[in-house]
Amino acid sequence: MSEANSYTLAPNISWRDYLEMCKPKVVLLMLLCSIVGMFLATPGMVPWDILLFGNLGIALVAGSAAALNHLLDSKIDADMARTRSRPVAQGRVTNVQGAVFVGITGILGFVLLYGLINPLTAWLNLASWVGYGVIYTAYLKRATSQNIVIGGLFGAAPPLFGWTAVTNSIDGGGLLLVLIIFAWTPPHFWALAIDRVDEYRKVDIPMLPVTHGEEYTKLHILLYTIVMIVVTILPYLIGMSNLFYLVSALALGGGFLYWSLVLLKGTNRRAPRETFRYSIVYLMLLFLALLIDHYAFPVDYILLLKPV
Repeated sequence: MSEANSYTLAPNISWRDYLEMCKPKVVLLMLLCSIVGMFLATPGMVPWDILLFGNLGIALVAGSAAALNHLLDSKIDADMARTRSRPVAQGRVTNVQGAVFVGITGILGFVLLYGLINPLTAWLNLASWVGYGVIYTAYLKRATSQNIVIGGLFGAAPPLFGWTAVTNSIDGGGLLLVLIIFAWTPPHFWALAIDRVDEYRKVDIPMLPVTHGEEYTKLHILLYTIVMIVVTILPYLIGMSNLFYLVSALALGGGFLYWSLVLLKGTNRRAPRETFRYSIVYLMLLFLALLIDHYAFPVDYILLLKPV
């Protein structure tokens, strides 16, 4: 994309380009986690207005952060096979158009959450927007091989957003859900980084397999997977969930452990991509198991998880 095109309007822009900038698949996974956080925060039904406007606001802020990521990463996106067709990298959306879109969606989401849900949820979403859109994308991603570990905290927050939307408070239950996604993020993304290691090396992004090698990264994927499995058992240990969730968490964790071992062994060339794909299915099914367990086998844990 030429410098001149950065400041002119792209004539053939499509709404699909703006939708792609929002990373809709990622946002949908975030919304699943947010919805589960909402339902786990109450023994009954989540009010319809919180369910609708809360998730709409969360989606708008998340989409805004994703669009900002497209803007800031447009140059390296153009050099990577996985991302070179993105709208900003291709010049279908200019920097000006992208910036306006980022501003409108982010502000609309924040105002919606602040006015119709509660200020706490709005400010937490803004903090996550700054964390992912600015701190991770503009600094951490290019500064350290631990970028995804540190930056993963910003992407782990959606279940807490759902929780605070219902309770208007930060409680142990919501924080535990954040911890699960925080532990899941490194093995999830490092598998993709191994699969795309040559591309990250080409654009000089210090992902772990670039700076420390693939074998080192594979070992750490295994270690983080073990940590993740332990963390996912905690809801059962503190009485937040019942046996159905425990069995589901162990079974799903066993699948993740299997792929981590296949990856470490190094005989399956498709293992990095398959591990990455399984990690997405894993998180979806894990949170669905939490939700099913919550209503099929209700436990009185809400007061237990609130601070005294």
